[in-house]
Amino acid sequence: MRHYYDTIVIGSGIAGLTSAIYLKKFGLDVIVLTKNSNLTESNTYYAQGGIIAAKDGDSPEKLRDDIFQAGASYNNLEAVDFFAQQGPQLVFDFLVNMVGIDFSLSEDGKIDYTEEAAHSVRRIVHYEDHTGDKIIDSLIEYAQKIGVKFLPDYTAIDLITNNHHSKNTQEIYKEREVMGIYALNNQEGYVETFFSDNVILATGGIGNLYYHTTNPISATGDGMSMAYRAGADIINAEFVQFHPTCLFHKDIKRFLISESLRGEGARLKDHNGYEFMKDYSEMGDLAPRDVVARAIYDKMSKEGKEYMLLDIANYYKGSVSLEKRFSRIYSTCIKGGIDITKEPIPIVPAAHYFCGGIKTDLKGRTSIKNLYAVGEVACTGLHGANRLASTSLLEGLLWGKTAAEDIASKKYKIDQSRFNHIPDWEEPSYTEEFDPLLIQQDMKAIQLTMWNYAGIIRTEKGLKRAEADLDYFSHRIMRFYKGAKLHKNIIELRNAVVSSILIVKSALRNTKSVGCHFVKK
Repeated sequence: MRHYYDTIVIGSGIAGLTSAIYLKKFGLDVIVLTKNSNLTESNTYYAQGGIIAAKDGDSPEKLRDDIFQAGASYNNLEAVDFFAQQGPQLVFDFLVNMVGIDFSLSEDGKIDYTEEAAHSVRRIVHYEDHTGDKIIDSLIEYAQKIGVKFLPDYTAIDLITNNHHSKNTQEIYKEREVMGIYALNNQEGYVETFFSDNVILATGGIGNLYYHTTNPISATGDGMSMAYRAGADIINAEFVQFHPTCLFHKDIKRFLISESLRGEGARLKDHNGYEFMKDYSEMGDLAPRDVVARAIYDKMSKEGKEYMLLDIANYYKGSVSLEKRFSRIYSTCIKGGIDITKEPIPIVPAAHYFCGGIKTDLKGRTSIKNLYAVGEVACTGLHGANRLASTSLLEGLLWGKTAAEDIASKKYKIDQSRFNHIPDWEEPSYTEEFDPLLIQQDMKAIQLTMWNYAGIIRTEKGLKRAEADLDYFSHRIMRFYKGAKLHKNIIELRNAVVSSILIVKSALRNTKSVGCHFVKK
């Protein structure tokens, strides 16, 4: 089955949805594909803290300085300036005034700005602690209202490029360009061909490559793997941010304890009640994420504990009740037998955000013609070596819009006759049946390798061990992939091992500790 669109967007988080909405408003025929059966499933949906927004008394200069300090001055100056100048007002222009999102208000009826670590002013708007799901639900509703098309349960396999896929040998000598994607219809089990003049990768992050993560299971590095295999540039892949505070519980996994708790006064403590962050940073509990995550990890190692504690009960001074201000955290913890209004929360650091990714310019363009990347899968250099809290949602929003504007303005169309030389997907002559246990075992091996050797604190020896192990896994997985009947989990496994190798090799090349890439000598 062959399909034709002006633009294909892969991913239904804030970046992909924003691109799709703007493209539709510009009059383009756009389709949003997601490998998940539920359109809302994305990293965005689980974001709790909030999004940076314009505020009287704040300035682009202040925001720029905070981003640079958090990013260890490894940031791309042009990207930071563009973000600080153009981003914050977009929250009101697009999310509030166009989409109709009502963010939480303070007692005086004004927008409630909260604080998070490493911010010099309170500039983050939120919807209780449901900011991500509120944004996603609202964007999907708005996109459907204006006629954006969605295809859930379709897993992107490969980008179609002229040099690699065309049967016309003359395409070998032309500039490489993306002409669409091959995608697996998860329900029916066959591959369909999607042609387009532009493809936007908005596939999110890589958290599920690690054994402990705040990300959903779908965060398997799909976009970076596809782009790399197509020949796109990947940069800053060593910079994996670990969130300091993920809930530690035997039954509740992948649940983030938002940084905004510390912004509202929560303190990190050891099992004796000692507030240890003052021993690691002058900024205490509000130090940048990389500093706090390493401090907790170090404290756990020294004391032989599996977790540390976060106490909001004894320090919260907000006007809104703790149960309402952090309703999602409160209700989740209550289910696990923890009352955050009366006792500290057990926490552990976990893989959270990928600061590297597919190299793009300020318009979201990659090194391959017609291929764009936006959101966490992309790397403009905005975050440098470590991301400032609450920049990610605004990053997806800003570059989702910017990429759509660039696509609409260039009005590029691929000659339809060129698509005729692209074959449909060819199934292998022998297809081995899918064994879910083998896939789970291989994925867990990757996750443990990344957590143990390419995690919060790294060593050259450990990284070389990871490189060797991943190389072994890769040979076995690729051999299995080529002969297996396609399934979403197999595609994810291939993407996971490719992206893991990219991270480890990048970490080995950068021998200097900077930001969230910490190499112990």
